Amino acid sequence: MNKPKLSTPSPRPFAMRKAAAAIVITALLLTACGKAAPAGTAQDTASKPEQNAHAGHGAAPAPKEADVKAAFTFSPDKPQAGKDTLISLQVTDSANKPVEKFDINHEKTMHLIIVSKDLSYFNHIHPDYKEKGLFTIANPFPAGGDYKLFADFVPSGESGTTKSQWTTIQGDAAKPAAIQPDGNLTKTVDGKEISLAFDKLQAGKEVNLTFNIKDGGTKKPITNLQQYLGAVGHVVILSEDAEQYLHVHPTEEKATGPDAKFMTTFPKSGIYKIWGQFQHEGKVFTVPFVVKVP
Repeated sequence: MNKPKLSTPSPRPFAMRKAAAAIVITALLLTACGKAAPAGTAQDTASKPEQNAHAGHGAAPAPKEADVKAAFTFSPDKPQAGKDTLISLQVTDSANKPVEKFDINHEKTMHLIIVSKDLSYFNHIHPDYKEKGLFTIANPFPAGGDYKLFADFVPSGESGTTKSQWTTIQGDAAKPAAIQPDGNLTKTVDGKEISLAFDKLQAGKEVNLTFNIKDGGTKKPITNLQQYLGAVGHVVILSEDAEQYLHVHPTEEKATGPDAKFMTTFPKSGIYKIWGQFQHEGKVFTVPFVVKVP
């Protein structure tokens, strides 16, 4: 009697079982990866850019407001109008240790903007860096009253930081000037005729600001503007209550006129004062405009 043939198992079912197992393992892995990462992991560390013109400087994320502090002090303790006041700023970290290294930002280690409460007085100066996070500069305040100081600086390797403080100056106060929107956005300053134009003025949306600069007498376009702090110009914008602050740099830094273009976003509706600063033939001139943002 012939013995029955023993059949060898086909390799195909084994391969199919192996492939099925691989699919199950892959599915489990994908399910695990799809779960939301807990707060504090690498997937949850993105920080929002600061609402000012310095957002985006460098590759480091913007520092949290509490990470850097700036303590303003004045000498004398009760500054007098018309006399030099020594302004000191001590910059420290969250552990109250001095921040010792700063990046150069538009040719300076720190930009200090000083405005009066009614925004009629404006000064853009640059404190000297001493050491161990200390900056100092002397400034004569023109009249008694309240002033706000804005310090712009960049701790080394971090994003731009702005710190501010109100201070009161002793002495006779100047008559308050009303902050009224300009009906005509053309001004003459230091023999220059400057016009300001917007593409679309609206809160919360990017807006292009274009300053057109001509000779005030001949009306010829000025095409030889000089670099001011490493750019064709600088723009500072404040809301009428001095709570919304923007320090804006040009979109074409090496431009020479007659147009100087800037881009920014007004954070909310309201009245804002704009100061444009430019340099021509060795002299810096400042032109102010007041606008109402819908």
